[in-house]
Amino acid sequence: MPIPRLISEFLDAKQIWYQHCTHSPAYTAQGTAHAQHISGKELAKVVMIMADKKLLMAVVPASCRVDLTRLGVLLNSDNIRAASEEEFKDIFPDCELGAMPPLGNLYHLDVWMDDTFHSHPGIIFNAGTHAETIQMSFADFQRLVQPKSGSFGVSMH
Repeated sequence: MPIPRLISEFLDAKQIWYQHCTHSPAYTAQGTAHAQHISGKELAKVVMIMADKKLLMAVVPASCRVDLTRLGVLLNSDNIRAASEEEFKDIFPDCELGAMPPLGNLYHLDVWMDDTFHSHPGIIFNAGTHAETIQMSFADFQRLVQPKSGSFGVSMH
């Protein structure tokens, strides 16, 4: 299955160099990391968040969970929770549910990224399907998406 055209056209139009990888289907971030033979610390996981009735993307390593209290402080929001699939399924018509890339600007969403990614030269994330990932330099990702960042990822181990 090819990367959804909306995603590849977006990256190509912005002249972003990226590598596309195919793997056996995986339906969790840790499963994707395993299928790609990489550490869960290297794979970016998108968690959809509802903060003050506004949808946004929180991006943490696959080996982490989003600490809603910490993210709420960063957002200055007392009303924060994980979004339901029903609330965001129509925003990503080109993607399989749960395999959205952290390209918030493509979908008109703010992106918050955990600070741990700043120490990595590259970033790997789902490419819109449960069997593909995209890898690019972190500098290119940052320039393209311009995510806000803070410390809100907590290790699940």
